[in-house]
Amino acid sequence: MRPGFEYGDEVRVVRNVRNDGTFPGRPTGTLLIRRGSTGFVRDIGTFLQDQIIYSVHFLEHDLVVGCREEELQGAAAPWTPSRFEAREKVASRVPLGIQGKVVVEAGEIGEVMRVLRDHPAGVAYEVHFADRPTLQVPESALIEIDTADTGPEVRNT
Repeated sequence: MRPGFEYGDEVRVVRNVRNDGTFPGRPTGTLLIRRGSTGFVRDIGTFLQDQIIYSVHFLEHDLVVGCREEELQGAAAPWTPSRFEAREKVASRVPLGIQGKVVVEAGEIGEVMRVLRDHPAGVAYEVHFADRPTLQVPESALIEIDTADTGPEVRNT
């Protein structure tokens, strides 16, 4: 197991980092660092002897957060911001179809399986809607949902 980053390297987080219960003073689930933020590797360690964990100092937020290697990329690497990320619930803004046949109605909720930042038409997502094939959906065809309080609520933002 060899680290992909070294002490002092500037890195970018590629997905939101939330408190998994190991960050003191903040409730579990609290957003610590937003995807796209950059910081500097301050220390390198391991977890369960099979995962490399980097202590990254995010100067803008003055936070040192532990990040797994798959959550990081070099800060100089190309970065395309996205509105959603993997495992996030979304709703279709418009009906979605395959070969002219509607398979997902507007407002139906699905889950982002993968972010396609380098898609030729701009940011797109592989989204799974229950009991249907996973679809490649452009960002403009999705809206966020609010699952707080009483359950999913579609939000047009």
